[in-house]
Amino acid sequence: MKTGQTLRGAARLACDAVDGVTDIVEDMYRNIAAVSPPIGEAPTGNARGIAGFVHATIRSINGMTRESVDSVLARLADSLDDVAPPGPGREAVVSALNGVVGDYLVDSANPLALAMQWRRHGLPLKMERDELKLLVPKASRHLVITVHGLCMNDRQWTRNGHNHGSYQAARLGATELDLLYNTGRHTSLNGRDLSAQLDALVQAWPVRVRSIRILAHSMGGLVTRSALAQAEALGHGWPERIRSIAFLGTPHLGAPLERGGNWIDTLGRLSPYTAPIARLGWLRSSGITDLRHGSTLDEDWQGRNRFERSDHRPSLTPLPSHIMAIAAAGTLGAQRTHLLGDGLVPVRSALGQTDDGRPAMRWAESGTRTFARMSHWDLLDDPRITSFLDTHWD
Repeated sequence: MKTGQTLRGAARLACDAVDGVTDIVEDMYRNIAAVSPPIGEAPTGNARGIAGFVHATIRSINGMTRESVDSVLARLADSLDDVAPPGPGREAVVSALNGVVGDYLVDSANPLALAMQWRRHGLPLKMERDELKLLVPKASRHLVITVHGLCMNDRQWTRNGHNHGSYQAARLGATELDLLYNTGRHTSLNGRDLSAQLDALVQAWPVRVRSIRILAHSMGGLVTRSALAQAEALGHGWPERIRSIAFLGTPHLGAPLERGGNWIDTLGRLSPYTAPIARLGWLRSSGITDLRHGSTLDEDWQGRNRFERSDHRPSLTPLPSHIMAIAAAGTLGAQRTHLLGDGLVPVRSALGQTDDGRPAMRWAESGTRTFARMSHWDLLDDPRITSFLDTHWD
């Protein structure tokens, strides 16, 4: 996505939310231009030069139509691409924005809305056999697939120089593929699309796929479970190729922080790229509200006001018996206790341990582990997780 497209999409938001959203976009743009580190404090002050002029222009014509704003930014597109070239920083912003208001972006046909796609080394892949033969010349019959969490993207599986997906693929002689998707949509909609994407992948892959291992972090685990639950009804046969799934910090029973609207506040404080977006937490996308109780199916949200309290608790749809499913939970405490979670997801939720009469999640033998002094983000690179995967993925 070019910078011109990015800012035109952001400008559409500005028309709907007046100057407040424009301030947010300006902060995001400034943080990208300053090449801020992924974690830490954001720079201060107003955007300058072309970026400052763009946002001043947005404010001055806020009462005009979306088409007028698009026209202004279109004339500046080439210069904007020079100011903030494509890169991980801008992708982090777009992914975070999709997590917070991704459903709105889709409904308003905003160009910022991410379309679900397979990526490899940060580049998109078309599900066409001949093109895949060129892009993946040594395609393996075994695949390792990653599914990221809320407000994130496929590049962010790499943390502190480590990437679980890449490491496991190399160890197993498999090909790694990463899913990119709009985390602000309902989980069930993303699950349906993931099922279709996996079906297309299996059919287009240059060689016959013999096994698929899925590595899912946070919300990505709910999307994966949703895809499995819907695959049969959609007539998709890919589930029979799933060998194992590793759930890292997945809120199978929900996330208490969402119930108070604090999930985005917590995410926002982690990085200068997401800090400005935290101000939009009160909008809370469908994807975020699905995290309240771990919704995975249409019936969990259709006909319900997603902002109101409800006694409805989604059922934990059992995974197919042939899949070796494992789950890792983190706790900020010094002991592996169920009283604390990883900062976002309680241990009982990450392990699918119910106490309200619903059947609990079923895991492979010795397939659950709780790790002390581990945050939600440490799950992405902690050596103990690597060892856990090594033990259960052969």
